[in-house]
Amino acid sequence: MAAEFLVMLYEYSPLFYITVISVCFIITVAAVLGWFGFDVPVILRSSDETESLIPVPERKMVQVTNPFALEMGSAACTLTEGVSLRPYCLEDCVLSCFWGCGVQALQTAFQSHQRELRLSTPEMFQEALQLSYLHHQSFNVQKEEKEEYFTLMPPDLGVTDFGLLPRDKYPLVAVLTLANPETRDNYNIVASVTVLHVPDDKYRLSARILFQYLLTAHGNFYDLKPLFMSADNSSLSGSTEPSTSTQGAEAQPEMPGEKQEESDSEGEWPDTQGKDCVVCQNAPTNRVLLPCRHACVCDGCVCRFQHCPICRAFVLESFALSNRPTRDIEEEDLTED
Repeated sequence: MAAEFLVMLYEYSPLFYITVISVCFIITVAAVLGWFGFDVPVILRSSDETESLIPVPERKMVQVTNPFALEMGSAACTLTEGVSLRPYCLEDCVLSCFWGCGVQALQTAFQSHQRELRLSTPEMFQEALQLSYLHHQSFNVQKEEKEEYFTLMPPDLGVTDFGLLPRDKYPLVAVLTLANPETRDNYNIVASVTVLHVPDDKYRLSARILFQYLLTAHGNFYDLKPLFMSADNSSLSGSTEPSTSTQGAEAQPEMPGEKQEESDSEGEWPDTQGKDCVVCQNAPTNRVLLPCRHACVCDGCVCRFQHCPICRAFVLESFALSNRPTRDIEEEDLTED
């Protein structure tokens, strides 16, 4: 009966035949693509797809020490009322504030540092800027001192804004350098440069840090970028105190004092033992995914994803927050069980 109905339907509707063939073709193509691991709906994939994924490349880290850290103070910051800065240094340092620093002048100074001139002192940095700023103010910062320093554009200059966007001047550039020559040989990082936005009459966006750079004794400079971490590990991304960290060949550091480099050296970051892997909810978060910089998975789960489980960005590589041997991780899991 059913066969007679289908034959009758085909005789009166050739479109039925075309539809059946199209559906069969689509199902076959989806099954083949899913078998070879292409990005097709999960319901059509094999249950063993995780084994066919290409492992995420791992970036090795090398340990360095960053003697500088800087954050904005708690007081309200405006161009006319001034800015409060809170530095924290492992050695005696000099905090140099350049108001209305030229954008092109700052880039030229970085290029000079890369070529031959090592910007390791306030005087050298001031010379590299070629006086392309409106006001300069400096402070002596004592070792491991937690104190706020107030800097203000002199009212007699009559500056109430830096013009409309796009601008050719940064509102404020803060530079930290080591004060004593004998301590400069102890650190690979010789200066920290922080670019800040300060609200004025033309652009009232709240005060914030725009960029942070680290300058090394070998003529390199690195752009610092924050990690995006869960609330349990907020001490990693929000800490302002200098710490032992990692240095790298690409300008993509992950926290104050951190840079990345391919190396076999081992180093551990503090406070990385939180049990908050977003996938298994059991092992500590120990992997930072690049380029999105989400620190959200453990060592065991990182190999199971081609996309970040938080933002769905494609994962190009990852690095470990702490180089813990696999055997120690397994022993910890057995202890918990």
